[in-house]
Amino acid sequence: MDGMTLAADAADTADAAAAPRPRRAALAHAGLVWTLVRTDFKARYHGTIGGFVWALLKPLSMFVVLMSVFSFLFATNPKYKLDLIVGLFLWDFFAEGTKTGLMSLQARGYLLTKARVPSWILVITSISNALITLLVFSIVMVLFLTAAGHAPSASAFLAYGAYAAAMAAMVVGFSLAASVLFLRYRDLNQVWEVVIQAGFFIAPIIYPLEILPERFHFYLYVWPPTPVIEFSRMALVRGVMPTATGHVYLAADAAICLIAGIAVFRWLSPRAAEFV
Repeated sequence: MDGMTLAADAADTADAAAAPRPRRAALAHAGLVWTLVRTDFKARYHGTIGGFVWALLKPLSMFVVLMSVFSFLFATNPKYKLDLIVGLFLWDFFAEGTKTGLMSLQARGYLLTKARVPSWILVITSISNALITLLVFSIVMVLFLTAAGHAPSASAFLAYGAYAAAMAAMVVGFSLAASVLFLRYRDLNQVWEVVIQAGFFIAPIIYPLEILPERFHFYLYVWPPTPVIEFSRMALVRGVMPTATGHVYLAADAAICLIAGIAVFRWLSPRAAEFV
């Protein structure tokens, strides 16, 4: 009995010692995430007079320029300015998040080689500035829409939150895959820069989707930002919800991007430090 008791006590002691480990690892990861997010935020706006305000001025200045040019072409559309500001804010998040995510491992290569840091944390936290900016953009959009007499309902704002989360999943998936690929193929950032410039005109940001023949809509919806931008406009500006089929398509699109990104990252990340 004594032997059995000692064995049971030893097992209990081992379980008790092992139990906090996942908790300690989670706390360590949370602390690392907070440190990286805070450091990135400070480094980005260090030494600037405007600070975080510059993150808002970029899309707002684009809005003013594009409104002054294209409002004459779409003068018959009374909601054009509202559609434009929603599209610009969401596009800015997509473009900024994917660019920083793509170069995240290369930019933080010193952490891969000199510290035991989960590489996926370096990628996820790299888009934190873009996420913070999107959150502020969302508040600005609601205020702008309210001032324009199109205050979104609670259900519309919740739907928009789901669409923004879907776009965030796409950005994360792309960043995970592109960050490890960029370590091997350094031309990838130049290629993506061209894709981003072309994608701005593929997505219906400065023009209404309705001006194109319906047979071309499918090809535009293949570009991931398009359904997010269009669905957000429908919910926030027009006060209508997309179809259930549209929601299923968007969820599948976000899931495919995220799962594919995770798969590529898990495949290539174990040797990432060799290419830094």
